[in-house]
Amino acid sequence: MKGALGFIGVFLSFLCGESACGNHSHNCMAYCSLCDQFYGAPTTICLSDLLDHLCLHKFYTTMTSLNSTDWCTWSNVSGLYSNLSLCTEEISDCLEIPWPNPLVEQTFVNIHSKFFKDCPSEELSDPPPVIVFALVITPICLIPVMVSLVVLKTKNGDGSS
Repeated sequence: MKGALGFIGVFLSFLCGESACGNHSHNCMAYCSLCDQFYGAPTTICLSDLLDHLCLHKFYTTMTSLNSTDWCTWSNVSGLYSNLSLCTEEISDCLEIPWPNPLVEQTFVNIHSKFFKDCPSEELSDPPPVIVFALVITPICLIPVMVSLVVLKTKNGDGSS
């Protein structure tokens, strides 16, 4: 399908003339031409449709083919996640829509709520009570000792030692 979109986009770019595009790569020209043809200009609606067809479709297909327990193993999904991120960035840059943008952010929020919401996270927790006690009691004990040393030094009048 990506090849067909590329061919249609290049064909349309010759008919319609050159549009404002992020760069002049083959894919960029195709994306911009499709947006010009069907939406009148590169808009966020066009970006949304391109993301759905070119980026999200592959991501969803591959993720659903994995076992749901594999979704939480970073080594299993890091490549897919990285490719999705690069795909959204490339298309946004081609259409000269800033990246990240609210549409892309919402896309990733939706992905996280669908695929990663049940994954355990390594949240920080309080240290054991023994550690907390040691960290609190140490300065409490040191303060009177330090005050006593200062008082003894100043009482003797020997400021040189």
